[in-house]
Amino acid sequence: MFTASRLDMRYRLSIFVACMMLALPALAAAPQKKLAPEAQAFVQEMVERHGFVRASLERALRGARFVDSIIIAMDAPSTSLPWHEFRARHVTEARIGNGLKFWAEHAAMLEKAAAEFKVPAEIMVATMGIETRYGRYTGSIRVLDALNTLAFGYPPRAAFFRGELEQFLLLARETGLPLESLRGSYAGAIGIPQFIPSSYRKYAVDFDGDGKVDLRRFADAIGSVANYYRRFGWQPGAPVIVPVDVGETPLDAMLAAGIKPQITVAEFRKRGVLPLEPVADDAQAALIAVESETGPRYFLGLNNFYVITRYNRSTNYAMVVHETAVALRERRSRAP
Repeated sequence: MFTASRLDMRYRLSIFVACMMLALPALAAAPQKKLAPEAQAFVQEMVERHGFVRASLERALRGARFVDSIIIAMDAPSTSLPWHEFRARHVTEARIGNGLKFWAEHAAMLEKAAAEFKVPAEIMVATMGIETRYGRYTGSIRVLDALNTLAFGYPPRAAFFRGELEQFLLLARETGLPLESLRGSYAGAIGIPQFIPSSYRKYAVDFDGDGKVDLRRFADAIGSVANYYRRFGWQPGAPVIVPVDVGETPLDAMLAAGIKPQITVAEFRKRGVLPLEPVADDAQAALIAVESETGPRYFLGLNNFYVITRYNRSTNYAMVVHETAVALRERRSRAP
């Protein structure tokens, strides 16, 4: 038999439960995160230009997170380190040793790609080694979060990354890649070779013939890296860089000309920049400077060096890809 106090407690409990039940619909109907005006404008463009369903796209963008660490990483990329520091991080015995194993495991596919695209196997291997350590580390950030952060929260390159967000949405629709769970780099790069979405759509290839283009698979990654370099003008058998002796030659104007080859080797010779290895006088080149521990070192960057910088627009990056490729080729040629 209940006492008065117990009846009072039951009454209060019943009131509490009733209030919670009444509150549930209100909680369920709570307003979702509102999209910023620039995101709303982006949705409108995607609906008009590509026929996306507004509600689905808005839901996806409302679920995307803003990641502060991405902004920090964009403002301080590792490629901005002095050359000798950047090189020490990337041209390592471990990376070369693992590259030789990767080459041995995928030799047939690498040979096929080299024959079809006329790009050396060691360049493909080195690129994937520098990008993701041969597929071991392909990124842990949701691509949608990365591109949302950069498209709507990084004014210096917002227009570029809105374009990449557009390309990613199209890519996911075309290929069936998981829009809301696919992970990659802080800049939205995807898969073993770390292609940004626009490069994925332009240059990735189905190299294993399974009817899908998936850069999370080694065969497609290998073929796609080779295709990328070919499409940007890789010259089979041509050198990449040549060390030079600059003597007392004034260099400011030549360095200011940038890394795109525009001056012939013969003209460099006339200006006092002397190649230390054989190179054709009619080859076009650019003067490249890197920071060693003992001071600047100078090279002529030829067409193939410039092609590597199309993958990542950094002299340091192109140098480590080239050095890793040379080491891989030399070690493999000495192996039994």
